[in-house]
Amino acid sequence: MTRDPIASICSPEMPRRAFMAVIAGSLLAAPLAAEAQAPAKIPRVGYVFSRAPSEAHRLWDAARQGLRELGYVDGQNIALEVRWAEGRFERLPELVAELVRLKVDVLVVAATPGALAVKNATRTIPVVMVAVADPVGSGLVASLARPGSNFTGLGLLNPEISGKRLELLKESLPSISRVAVLTNPGNPSHAVFWKETQAAAQTLGLQLQSIKVRAPEDFDEAFQAAAHGRADAMLVFDDPMILSSRARLVALAAKRRLPTMYGTREFTDAGGLLSYGPNLLDQYRRTATYVDKILKGAKPADLPIEQPTKFDLVINLKTAKALGLTIPQSLLQRADEVIE
Repeated sequence: MTRDPIASICSPEMPRRAFMAVIAGSLLAAPLAAEAQAPAKIPRVGYVFSRAPSEAHRLWDAARQGLRELGYVDGQNIALEVRWAEGRFERLPELVAELVRLKVDVLVVAATPGALAVKNATRTIPVVMVAVADPVGSGLVASLARPGSNFTGLGLLNPEISGKRLELLKESLPSISRVAVLTNPGNPSHAVFWKETQAAAQTLGLQLQSIKVRAPEDFDEAFQAAAHGRADAMLVFDDPMILSSRARLVALAAKRRLPTMYGTREFTDAGGLLSYGPNLLDQYRRTATYVDKILKGAKPADLPIEQPTKFDLVINLKTAKALGLTIPQSLLQRADEVIE
């Protein structure tokens, strides 16, 4: 006959010390078993975009593609929280505060205004920045080689690129002498861009006219100012607000017959004449490498800031013909893409 195990434990034959050991072991095993069955906590990563989803969905797709290439799948082994400022910088502090309250493990933030909003909100959450023009000059990191703060990520080299864009504009239109420069005083990067552009203008023998726009409503007046200043061409600094209104800006440039150089290919796709700048899809895809390293224990302070490795020169030949311009063959041969 089989004996009842509970009865065996309680039988007088079992010494009291052994009985207590069995009970203690049972009590310890229960929570350990429950813990083993509980699902593992997956890391949560927050993303802050200065633009609207319709403007930056390709960048968001590139960021997620980078994560998938490293084995991260949203909802399975990582949780992604995305916030969009819709081109309104004043919304950034509120969106960043939301993600801080969620206690995300890593924050990925795009563009200088967003990065500064994050800096004001947290000094402890690891931050991966992308498309930030001057991380050192903006006070986000101590140096590119050793950030020394909770920030790391990818810079844009934009200060130097501003001069390169002016050089390409001059090469495209050798006869120009005056260039209007469209800037947004609400974007802290533009003071740095302006300084570098002035240095390039002096070398190229060009005169610059600074024209400030704070909102799309200022565009008409900006082009009137360029006409009054007898500008031969225009250079537009990178800015989320300006980018979100690119169709209107490109239309005004065409109406005024003003050849214009832009910083991203979205403008040339919309009918702008020239664009030159880092390949942003590549930059956003590479944010995943930083997220992965941080989730595996790396400290942002020790991860060097990367600079762009891919640049795109795009020329809209259809727009050039509409403006009656002939782009030098030497430049067309160097272009990454020619829109015909």
